[in-house]
Amino acid sequence: MYYLLTYDVEPDYLAKREAYREEHLKLAQAACSRGELCLGGALTTPTLGAALVFKGESARVAEEFAKNDPYVRHGLVKHWQVNEWTIVIGAGINPI
Repeated sequence: MYYLLTYDVEPDYLAKREAYREEHLKLAQAACSRGELCLGGALTTPTLGAALVFKGESARVAEEFAKNDPYVRHGLVKHWQVNEWTIVIGAGINPI
């Protein structure tokens, strides 16, 4: 199953993220290495937030990532949400 984690960020997110960026990227790299995090990146121009695609048996992989993310823990992310994502095409999925 795939899960989409979305972040809504504070208006001053870009100014504040540098202090936590290295820790955030280490967390993301570890999730990638475990095969949990497939894609991740910012929604830009303007900076609206971020979207990360996880693969796992349950939404827990994405939820645990968010709970441990320094951007969330330090208040740069004002709201996050995880949704199960049914991929219809792409990512090695064969359309019906």
